[in-house]
Amino acid sequence: MNLAVAAKSAGLYILAALAELGGAYLVWQWLRAGRSAALGLAGAAALFLYGLIQTSQPFNFGRTFAAYGGVFIATALLWGWWADRRAPDRYDWLGAALCLAGAAVMIWAPRGR
Repeated sequence: MNLAVAAKSAGLYILAALAELGGAYLVWQWLRAGRSAALGLAGAAALFLYGLIQTSQPFNFGRTFAAYGGVFIATALLWGWWADRRAPDRYDWLGAALCLAGAAVMIWAPRGR
């Protein structure tokens, strides 16, 4: 995989994670924090956008979503730090690093054609 494809893929994964986390957070705010239903609708739109972003990946469905799991875990850790104002501990960081390493292997390992 060339560098441009790798960079595009990484960017799509980050955008997908932000759309999924943002959407889920808005729905959470609506249902759990008693905020406006408009937030719930905005969250649903963001979750739909997440699905569209994920389909832009150049990989097959299984690999795309399996590798995304690692990116999602790391991004969710950062989002939770921001939303909950509680810093992750060293085991959170270690777990996220392991997940990202696994995702990198799935996405960028050289494969024979």
